Amino acid sequence: MRAHGRKVLALIALVVMTATGCVAHKNNSGPHAAPDAVPLSTLADLTLQVGDQKGGTEALLRAAGQLDGLPYRVAFSTFTSGPPQVEAAAAGSIDFAIMGNTPPIFGAASNAKIKVVSAYGGGGPGNRILVHADSPIITVTDLRGKSVAVGKGSSAHANLLAQLDKVGLKPSDIKLVFLQPADALSAFNQHQADAWAIWDPFTAQAEQQIPVRSIAEATGVTNGDWVGVASDRALADAKRNTALGDLLVRFERAAQWAKAHPQEWAQYYATAVGLDPQVAAVAANRSLRLPTELSDDVVNSEQKLADLFAASQQIQASPKFSNWVDHRYNEVLRPNLVS
Repeated sequence: MRAHGRKVLALIALVVMTATGCVAHKNNSGPHAAPDAVPLSTLADLTLQVGDQKGGTEALLRAAGQLDGLPYRVAFSTFTSGPPQVEAAAAGSIDFAIMGNTPPIFGAASNAKIKVVSAYGGGGPGNRILVHADSPIITVTDLRGKSVAVGKGSSAHANLLAQLDKVGLKPSDIKLVFLQPADALSAFNQHQADAWAIWDPFTAQAEQQIPVRSIAEATGVTNGDWVGVASDRALADAKRNTALGDLLVRFERAAQWAKAHPQEWAQYYATAVGLDPQVAAVAANRSLRLPTELSDDVVNSEQKLADLFAASQQIQASPKFSNWVDHRYNEVLRPNLVS
């Protein structure tokens, strides 16, 4: 009876652990209720940690004057691409970052403690598959058996998979070479890769500095969106949650300013991130992140990408993406969306 009793107690303990989330592989249960907002005047001691890529977020906010007179502080950290930003947010090292449409899919697949809280359109034209100008590759179909450099888990990775799927090819039909943008540029430039799937400003940089052709772009094939990703830790904290809501509105205003002042924005961007003015002029305006509604359509299109990654065996299983989406800022952002 004692042995039987111990078995019963062990079973009860297992059930309790499962119900309370003590099992390591517990699935994300979706967004939690937002904490009550606090007055902005109480945020003087707060530093919001924000991830950035190639100066895009910080440069836009500064160019538009939206970091002037902040009631809190912002510390920006630069990352090579979206996937390491997801890792940092999941670990609580940063509170927020804007990234391409794919990194949060990989985050969701690994049960990362993050949520998508905003969406930005307009990324399709700068997300392209490039080949050398003298390459015999004319269409995506011609990539069969060829090597393609791409950042794993990036929006370019999604574009590449979608383009392959469109013409009936699988990732196994090509040679995937996973490289971060700087290394991929070097490999492609030295003809160590036959093609390069990449996003702006690197696309614009290659187009200006190397004889290349684009054989495909994301427009009309993937959603071409960027998304704003926050850490669960930040969303659960009343002060960080309030500051993030304010910063998202400021980013909307900055995007509106940039759309209305394309030359001023391009000039500022070139100086801020050390790009050639011609490169900056193309990238800054072709791939301006335009705040859009974090709608069911956006979430559904992200789910389709997640399903594609799973079907292509790039991730083990397709997560239910809506569990990694939090619409808490939709109402405050809606009046300033950029169409």
